[in-house]
Amino acid sequence: MRILTIGGGPAGLYFALLMKKAAPETEITVVERNKPDDTFGWGVVFSDETLGHFERQDPESMARIRASFRYWGDIETHFGGEVITSTGHGFCGLSRKKLLMILQDRCRELGVKLEFQREITDFEAIRHDYDLVLGVDGVNSAVRARYADHFRPSIDWRQCKFCWLGTNTTLTAFTFLFEQSRHGLFQVHAYPFEEGLSTFIVECREDTWKKAGLDTATEAETVRFCEQLFARHARCGAPSRPSPTSAGTTRTW
Repeated sequence: MRILTIGGGPAGLYFALLMKKAAPETEITVVERNKPDDTFGWGVVFSDETLGHFERQDPESMARIRASFRYWGDIETHFGGEVITSTGHGFCGLSRKKLLMILQDRCRELGVKLEFQREITDFEAIRHDYDLVLGVDGVNSAVRARYADHFRPSIDWRQCKFCWLGTNTTLTAFTFLFEQSRHGLFQVHAYPFEEGLSTFIVECREDTWKKAGLDTATEAETVRFCEQLFARHARCGAPSRPSPTSAGTTRTW
């Protein structure tokens, strides 16, 4: 049996390694259009329940994830000058890039073929070469778009905008911040994923975003606005200005 996985993100890689474990005689190829260490996003978070699934399905990759993740058990909600802490939870965070490297290495060990910087556009042609073609190519999936009449995807647009930032402050909890500005309410959810780095995601309603002028702001202006708005939460990881060695932004307003 021959399987082609279009998309080399965590989902595509994990499917490939689990399928190879279940059927070692299967020929599996993962094709990714980006470089091996390209990634879009900072850290990823898993719950204790998810970690348990990882442990049962592939202890080898789980052991490497465990060696790399940052673990915490608290959730802190900051609102109206008060902090409410909920304990007893279990979360771990690690760099998305590190996760990709772990899963890539595990796939190679099991005999999965990985191809990078290759774009597949002729889906009809490859259908004749493989017994199964798996489309795992992200939110803007070319596979899904090509076969939209069959998959019948739908999009339900809502009224919020968010900006994915990074900070070089190491958080100690899953952190939720709420800050009322003259433009409207802004909220943050933030979490650590490795020593000296945390994810810091700012969200607001679309009308608030426009009133604040963020629909026309540059990346630097966006970071500065968020930095000033959440200045009093500095100990919780106000976003740093982007630099090659510390923090950066994914501007997704």
